[in-house]
Amino acid sequence: MAFITAGSTTLTAIVVLFYGKMLEENLIGGYMMNIFSKINQTLFPYSKEYAPIGARRATALGFQHAFAMACATILVPLLTGLDVGVALFAAGIGTLIFHLCTGGRLPTFLGSSFAYISAIAGIVGNDAFGGTKDEQISAAMGGIIAAGVIYLILALIVRFFGKGLIEKLFPPVVRGVGVALIGLNLSGAAINNIQTQYTADGAALLPFTEGYDMPTYIWAWIIAGFTCILAIILSSKGKGMVKMSSIVISLAMGYLLTLLLTKTGLAPASLMNTDVIASHGWLEVPHFVLPSFNWTAIGMIAPIAIVTVVEHVGDVYANGEVVGKDFTQKPGLHRTLLGDGLATMVAGAVGGPPNTTYSENTAVLAATGNYNPLSLRIAALIAIVVAFFGKAIGVIDSMPDCVLGGACIVLYGMIASIGLRTLVENKVDFKSNRTLSIAAVMLVLAIGGAVIGNEVFSFQNIGLGIIVGIILNLVIPEDKKGDGVKVEDEFPETVE
Repeated sequence: MAFITAGSTTLTAIVVLFYGKMLEENLIGGYMMNIFSKINQTLFPYSKEYAPIGARRATALGFQHAFAMACATILVPLLTGLDVGVALFAAGIGTLIFHLCTGGRLPTFLGSSFAYISAIAGIVGNDAFGGTKDEQISAAMGGIIAAGVIYLILALIVRFFGKGLIEKLFPPVVRGVGVALIGLNLSGAAINNIQTQYTADGAALLPFTEGYDMPTYIWAWIIAGFTCILAIILSSKGKGMVKMSSIVISLAMGYLLTLLLTKTGLAPASLMNTDVIASHGWLEVPHFVLPSFNWTAIGMIAPIAIVTVVEHVGDVYANGEVVGKDFTQKPGLHRTLLGDGLATMVAGAVGGPPNTTYSENTAVLAATGNYNPLSLRIAALIAIVVAFFGKAIGVIDSMPDCVLGGACIVLYGMIASIGLRTLVENKVDFKSNRTLSIAAVMLVLAIGGAVIGNEVFSFQNIGLGIIVGIILNLVIPEDKKGDGVKVEDEFPETVE
């Protein structure tokens, strides 16, 4: 996908770099620079805390940040059926909103959140939420707006009661299991991308059923395996930007491999549809969709915000550690939550996936040693511009399912593993029956497909598991120090 991002933003790069050169050579003059400086300081008052950087360097850093966010931001719409252009537009606008809410102090980019993929995919393509795809997307957008509202409510709580309440409501066991559930719930989607085939009328064909094509199945797994192994090698052995871009490089190489195999006739042509590229113009407006409000969709999507809020807090701390500033004090967690919530609500208002703070861009900050938030705002503008390059969106839309599936084996597995890492790093005591019970109930309710509610409003899957985990944590008395009951005293070592 690296060549896609680079190719689609060439015109933007030329214009901005040329403009930056003109500024630096005083061809436009100090007068315009003073105007832009005053606007920047007015909208982003904390910008004066950072050493100024030249226009050309800021633009180069902006493209580096845009490259870092590209993979995750475009993957979410590809996996959920949303419009890629809208996702890029929402990410760019959301980042600017976040910077406005925080006074421009945090060098942070907001992009599409993976936490909501399973819930959105359960709505888009489901006839229960509308007869057309736009109606289904519209219902999902109502849930995304509701998720943004949860951010705003929690921002108020933090503002008046302090950030300690977050830890009380969302202890490590709830956070860790909640994140692990997101990855585990997505695992089936990764495999389906590789081995599910479709008839001419769009009906799904499961492996080895009547009409299932075995050569397509074999080649799909070969390509997926190549993409998966490449992602593993690059993420574990790569250095610098190569390591940070392991998924996007793997997608690009998998795309090129599939294109080569299908065009030479070695692999079935059904693995890849490049006709979609021709259906896009060079410049076109993204397919925006207005929201509608469906209580069932809200119940499926909104509770996931509880997990992403906790991730948000962790990202703010991590960002502060890299930059060397305490962002939880200034501008404060209530301001960062406000920005993230408003960005998510705006995304839902135009048909895009919910936004979240991106750790990928924090890694770029550490790698470059430049923390000026201006470069992140330039990356946001780049995302907005690229959203209107129709041919680039068409190339992204033509990404083969098997390539996506291969990359997502690593990606979704990493999400689940991060949840487990949260449990380990926080030394969650699984010798305690209290902890074990909370985790057990969350896992079974979320993975088992439990639904609580009625045909109008219900909680299910990840959202239900997280809510029940929070409730159990609040109502079950905590173990007294040294009074924990060992698991082996209560349960047999094996179950026959």
